[in-house]
Amino acid sequence: MRLVLDTNVTVSALRFPQRSLSWIRTSWQSGVILLLRSAYTTAELVRVLSYPKLSLTVEEQTDLLDDYLPWCEMITVPELLSVPNCRDPRDRPFLELALAGNADSLVTGDR
Repeated sequence: MRLVLDTNVTVSALRFPQRSLSWIRTSWQSGVILLLRSAYTTAELVRVLSYPKLSLTVEEQTDLLDDYLPWCEMITVPELLSVPNCRDPRDRPFLELALAGNADSLVTGDR
């Protein structure tokens, strides 16, 4: 199964492995699911992991990325990809990734 995770879901699965999203991390590491990422979603994850409220050292950020990036397939998203309108423009790159990567699902914490 090919999945796109939004940044909040990814951070929760990485940062809080004993909580409700732990199954996602176990699933990607066991090969049950294949995560898709793009240059944008990767940069966004790196940016969010550096938020002061997460209290992660540079080494901890690197460790979390090492637990995520090798399990992902990098997708190049075409410049002029047509996606449905969404109320939050910051969600658009995740929709574009899902379409470009033929994802089965987009997992988000948004309503």
